[in-house]
Amino acid sequence: MTTPKQTPELTPGVEELEAQERRLVLPRFTYDDAWALGSLLVEMARERQAPVAVDIHRAGQQLFHAALPGSTPDNDVWIARKRRVVERYGSASYLVGARHRAKGTTFEASSRLDPDTYAAHGGSFPITVEGVGVIGAVTVSGLPQLQDHQMVVEALEHFLTRS
Repeated sequence: MTTPKQTPELTPGVEELEAQERRLVLPRFTYDDAWALGSLLVEMARERQAPVAVDIHRAGQQLFHAALPGSTPDNDVWIARKRRVVERYGSASYLVGARHRAKGTTFEASSRLDPDTYAAHGGSFPITVEGVGVIGAVTVSGLPQLQDHQMVVEALEHFLTRS
């Protein structure tokens, strides 16, 4: 009996991450949309038994938050740190980190921002509205950073097909 080979997850490059942001633009984003998107992420996490916390902020206001079994208070701290990167740079937290890595450095070394306040790790994605720009962030914390990022991207892709 042979064991199937496991292929490592390919890390998306800067161009692919930027393409995700261009593609995942919403026609609008209301309180009801925040509830629907947050609920979709919770449903996905429950199906996968993912120990995550989910958060949606718009214009400085928390519109949705849920903590699933296995998540911890540390996930809320990570959410805030990753969200601040989106708010400051207008790009996904994973993309901001990838841009620094592509230059042969790290976000922590190059940004000179307090690492207790900002984290360019995957899981926070800008909420971008057509004709308006970035108005908020949707964030997941609890999985390895690429998986946090991918969960948010997958949810936004599904959400856009429902809109």
